[in-house]
Amino acid sequence: MPNAQNLSVAFVGSGGAGALTAGSLLLEAAGAAGWQGLLIRTVGPQIRGGEAAAVVRLADHPVESLPDHLDLLIGIDWLNAQRFGAEIEVGPHSLVIGDPRGGEPPKGIAAFGAPIVAIPMKDMAKAIPDGRPNMIALGIAGKLLGLGEPAFLALFEKWFADKGQAAIDASRASLKAGYEAARDLDLGRPIVPPKAGSTQKKWLVSGNEAAALGAIRGGIRFAAAYPITPATEILEWLAPNLAKVGGALLQAEDELAAINMIIGASYGGTPALTATSGPGLSLMIEALGLATAAEIPIVVIDVMRGGPSTGIPTKSEQADLNIAVYGCHGDAPHLVLAPQSVGDCLFTTQWATYLAETLQTPAIVLSDQFVGQNHAIIERPAEIAFLGQRSRAAEAAGEYKRYALAANGVSPMAIPGIRGAQYTADGLTHTERGIPTSGAADHQIQLDKRRDKLERFNYGDHWASIEGTGNLAVIAWGSVTGAVREAIARAAEDGIEVSLIAPRLLSPARPEQFAAALRGKKRALIVEQSHGAQFHRYLRAHYDLPAAVRVLNRPGPLPIKPGEIHRAIKDWRL
Repeated sequence: MPNAQNLSVAFVGSGGAGALTAGSLLLEAAGAAGWQGLLIRTVGPQIRGGEAAAVVRLADHPVESLPDHLDLLIGIDWLNAQRFGAEIEVGPHSLVIGDPRGGEPPKGIAAFGAPIVAIPMKDMAKAIPDGRPNMIALGIAGKLLGLGEPAFLALFEKWFADKGQAAIDASRASLKAGYEAARDLDLGRPIVPPKAGSTQKKWLVSGNEAAALGAIRGGIRFAAAYPITPATEILEWLAPNLAKVGGALLQAEDELAAINMIIGASYGGTPALTATSGPGLSLMIEALGLATAAEIPIVVIDVMRGGPSTGIPTKSEQADLNIAVYGCHGDAPHLVLAPQSVGDCLFTTQWATYLAETLQTPAIVLSDQFVGQNHAIIERPAEIAFLGQRSRAAEAAGEYKRYALAANGVSPMAIPGIRGAQYTADGLTHTERGIPTSGAADHQIQLDKRRDKLERFNYGDHWASIEGTGNLAVIAWGSVTGAVREAIARAAEDGIEVSLIAPRLLSPARPEQFAAALRGKKRALIVEQSHGAQFHRYLRAHYDLPAAVRVLNRPGPLPIKPGEIHRAIKDWRL
């Protein structure tokens, strides 16, 4: 049987069983051995306990989406596993391993006809001093995937150093027991070996970590935020790392305080950021209008989750599009951008920071739980030269007009204390000098100024990913892009030519560029993770689409997988 281009394994267990630890170790060991991969963590909304699963997908090429089904499923225990529903899907060629003392596998797993092998991981762990079933499960997976024991042993020294030598020795013994237990098992299709030299310059990073690094590279030096799932890791990463570059992070008492703090910091001349999720973004809307009217650059990262209200904090969804693009009252043009993968979180956040500073406007980065909290092994990202250069006013000898009309719409911004350049920065309609006014002409002039500076700016080719040929265009955005890209590759193997259009810049709209991308396309398939097809409605509002349009959409928590998109493409072939 030929080698598999990619393989996927899931560790499932109740909260505290160590499924996520096993998955993280597997991904890191595979990365050190030369593979690329993605770790998808899935948990319930409980603070403690509940269900937990780590899905690891490995390949010799970039991995950006979930698999259609698992090759290997290891149940450390089956308690609460039924809560995953269709998120953890096996097929007839999958191998399922479970502990007979860990309960019965969910009926949905057995229904697929996959062989189920019993291995007494709990009893085996009891025979090892301080033994852990999850480390036995890790050994089973390592053996079946073809990873040698040495790939893990060095990691144990790093991961469990704070627990002492006894914990390291117990993990090693448990891993070895897992390898021995899987000695006579075989997945039947080994993964393609990593390419020569592929162990060099790879990163193991989450989307939240990548976004935080992109912010620092873009010039952010102050952050204020209130912790919220699934955005908190951005703050945890920024706290020590901002200090290394002379910046600071402050935990605010709530989201309203956080955004007003960063507005104040930016007004004082320091590029600033906050990170939140949907409920927090709702609270920030009024202040976003203030920053827009006062032309104060800020960056807001919204790591979207299932909504509305508290919704599903630990699951992904793309349903904050409407509030991000249209949520401010009045006409308040601002930037909205969306990263398309874990690695793209770095580029998009750095670019958003550059654009916010250059254009003196708020920028919202629409990440989501899928790209934000999942970890990926990726090639080392290129160093990008985007560093926001805010137009600053020097000492003014005459009358300083903070909001003066300029050819590019961007007027120099004075920092408090600049001699002769005092001005009022608030949310009232103002004159070019910043003096409050209710005059119709002044209102029109400033509205036009704020709109035109965004619409006339040259965003280059970064505004969207445009790939492939064919008269069918699949249009997607954000984290769904990876699944679409894989589906298009499968369609190409079937002899079906399909193109991809994935906007990274959602606001302002780019009608001319979008029209050029759609030229010659007779049909469009729109793919999105929202119940109300928000992206489809957004496209209808801003762009001329082909006459024939179909929409593949659903809300979280069930991700849209490459196989579904592939089937939709084949069903619509000419």
